[in-house]
Amino acid sequence: MSHPRTTTGAPTGPRSMARVAGASLAGTTIEFYDFLIYGLAAGLVFNAIFFPDYGGAEGTWASIATFGVAFVFRPLGAIVFGHFGDRIGRKATLVTTLLIMGLSTFAIGLLPSATSIGVTAVVLLVLLRALQGFALGGEWAGAALLTTEYAGDRKRGAYAMFPQLGPSVGLILAASVMLLFLNTLGAESFTDWAWRLPFLVSLVLVGVGLWVRLKVAETPSFAKVKAQRAEVRLPFGDCIKEQWVQVLLGAGIMSTVFAAFYTGVAFLPGFGIQVLGLTFNQILVALIVAGVVMSVAVIGSAILSDVIGRKRVLMAGMVVALAAGPIAFATMEPGSFGLYVLALCLLLIVLGVSYGPMAAYLPEQFQARYRYTGAGLAYNLAGVLGGALPLVIGDDLIARWGREGIGYFLTANALVSACCLLLLKETKDRPLDVEPSPA
Repeated sequence: MSHPRTTTGAPTGPRSMARVAGASLAGTTIEFYDFLIYGLAAGLVFNAIFFPDYGGAEGTWASIATFGVAFVFRPLGAIVFGHFGDRIGRKATLVTTLLIMGLSTFAIGLLPSATSIGVTAVVLLVLLRALQGFALGGEWAGAALLTTEYAGDRKRGAYAMFPQLGPSVGLILAASVMLLFLNTLGAESFTDWAWRLPFLVSLVLVGVGLWVRLKVAETPSFAKVKAQRAEVRLPFGDCIKEQWVQVLLGAGIMSTVFAAFYTGVAFLPGFGIQVLGLTFNQILVALIVAGVVMSVAVIGSAILSDVIGRKRVLMAGMVVALAAGPIAFATMEPGSFGLYVLALCLLLIVLGVSYGPMAAYLPEQFQARYRYTGAGLAYNLAGVLGGALPLVIGDDLIARWGREGIGYFLTANALVSACCLLLLKETKDRPLDVEPSPA
C-alpha cells in the first residue's frame, strides 16, 4: 500500500517518518559526538598535550577555553548554511555540515603535540575547533527542520524530539568510547596517544550518517517553497528585516539551555578532576548517567509540549533552572562521586526539559522561506552567551565568588530566558506554513 503524500509529493507515511526521524537523530548524534569528544578531551587530557607549560589546573582551564572558540563561529555557520539551506534545500546542506564536522574531528586526532611543533599545534587546534563550530552552526536548524517540516501539526513536538536527542546520545557515545579506550589501554597510554582514537573513529560514524541522510527526500515545506518559486535571494537579510525580534528572543530563550549543558559537559569534567579529586573513570561514568537522564527529560518534555503547549513546558524548565545552578555547585563535595553525579544530573534535567520542545518551537517562529536561517541564527547566537561565556569566565567566577559563582551565572541566564519566553507567543496549534504573526 502506498504512503500518503503532501501536496508537494513528499511521502509522510509511518515508514517515511521513521526514516526522517532516524536521519535526524543519526546526524545530530554524530555531530554532537564530534563536538563533545573535544570537550571531554579538553577537560581530561588536552592540558598535557597542548598546554604543557601551564600547571595542571591552569592548563585545564586553558584547554577548556579553546572549547569555547567554536561558539564564536557557530552564528557564522548558521548564516552561511542557513543561506544555502533556504536556497538549495535542507538535505544537501546537512550532508555538507556533517562532512565538515567529521573531517575536522578526524584531523584533530592527527595533530602533533605542543612538545613536537610548539605553538603551531595550538593554532591548528583552534582552527579545527573553529571549523567544528562553523559546521555545527548549520547542523541543528537543518536537523530540526527535517523532522518539524515533515511532521503533522499535532505531532511536531514528538517528532522534533529526535534531533534534540542528539546531544545526550552523542554525549553517552563520546563518554562510552573514551571510557572503553581508557580502560582497555590504560591511563598512561590514553594520555600519551590513545586519546586520539575517539577522534579517528569519527570518520566511520560520518560514513554511517551520510548513508542515512542521503536516503531522505527534501522536506515538504521547502518543496512547497521551490514549487511556488518563493525562495529569497538573501535569507539572512529578509529574516533580520522581518523577524529580528524572534531571532533575539529565541536566542535569549536558548541561552540557559547552552549554559546548563556546556557547564555540565565541558566545565565540570575538568572541575571534577582538578578541584574535587575525582578520577577519569568516575567523570566519564557520571556523564553517561547524566546523558541517560537528559534523554528521558527530552523525550518527556517534547511529547508533553504537544499536549499542554510549548511555552508551558519551556517555562517549567526555566523555573527549575533558576535554582538548579546554585544547588548543583553547593551540592558537590571533594571526593564524593555520588554528589557529583547528582549535581550533573540536575543540570542536564534542566537542559532536557527546556530543550525537548525547542526543535518545534523555534522553527514555528519563522516563515518557511528563511526558516533555516532564522532558527539556526537564534539557536547559535545563544551559544555565545550561554555556551562560550561560562567556559571563558568560569575560572574567574570561582576565584572571585567561589564555585557558587557559576551557579549564580546560570540563574541569571535562566532569568533572561524566562523573560524572553514570556514575550513570544504559543505556536503549538498554528499550521507550520501559515505566516507567523509578529512577537
